[in-house]
Amino acid sequence: MTGGTGFAGSHLIDQLLEEETAVAAWSHRGGRDAAAGTRPVHWSSVDLLDRDAVAGGIAALRPSFIYHCAGVAHVGDAWTDPARALRVNVIGTHHVLEAVRAAGLECAVLVTGSALVYRPSTSPLSEDDPVGPSDPYGVSKLAQEMLVLRARHAPVFLVRPFNHAGPRQSDNYVTSSFARQIAEIEAGMREPVLNVGNLEARRDITDVRDTVRAYRLIAEHGRPARPYNVCSGIGYRVRDLLDILVAMSDRPIAVMPDAARFRPSDNPVITGNRSRIAAEAQWEPRIPIERTLADLLDYWRERTRTSNRS
Repeated sequence: MTGGTGFAGSHLIDQLLEEETAVAAWSHRGGRDAAAGTRPVHWSSVDLLDRDAVAGGIAALRPSFIYHCAGVAHVGDAWTDPARALRVNVIGTHHVLEAVRAAGLECAVLVTGSALVYRPSTSPLSEDDPVGPSDPYGVSKLAQEMLVLRARHAPVFLVRPFNHAGPRQSDNYVTSSFARQIAEIEAGMREPVLNVGNLEARRDITDVRDTVRAYRLIAEHGRPARPYNVCSGIGYRVRDLLDILVAMSDRPIAVMPDAARFRPSDNPVITGNRSRIAAEAQWEPRIPIERTLADLLDYWRERTRTSNRS
């Protein structure tokens, strides 16, 4: 697996180890995921932009299946440095696929794309809807897709995840930002004011644990070179998600708009249609949004307590 220390990657490791005796995971940072602990995870530090390192790593491991989860994942980072997003998401993916070919492997590769490849629409998006990304991140993921769908030397599965949330998520993302601020307010680390961006946007959010379960089912039952949406099919208004989180705290919390939290391009509605993955991989989300948010808040509460003790 690439991106093993990332948000989705760390949860995918959790699920893989329920059935596998060991997992090989790559991290650009080289550090072990705190959630992995001493479990049987073989960690390596590999820069996806280093073609020789990727080729050598794949040749040495000779994996039976590759989950390619690494990449620039944050829309804001892609706005700041679009060239890096293109290099990592496209050239990095090219290096992985080429390494499989050079090693003479026929192992399948699952590539995590993005729902932001679609042309903006207020209707639920299906895999057959037109593409037309509106931000640099979406452009990089569409270029990645075009590369992936032309691969011929190995089966390649493509997933288009919509928003996902849950424990371990960076506070660069909206619900995790809310949860961290609430936890720090409860701990007396900040004033009881929660800074927010656009609260009227609607986002299709799935629990990350359901999301990575979808990846595994696509690997088992999906069709190569065929995109699959991974989504709940529900467009949650950001304000409503905020209200759920605030209600989980016993502290009075004020809400303050913060101009720095508004994106240059913020689609008002992003929701997906999950008919294909339901029919072909028998997947549907199981974890309700209330549990996702509760677990996310508890994660930040524990992180905050740990920070205060150190």
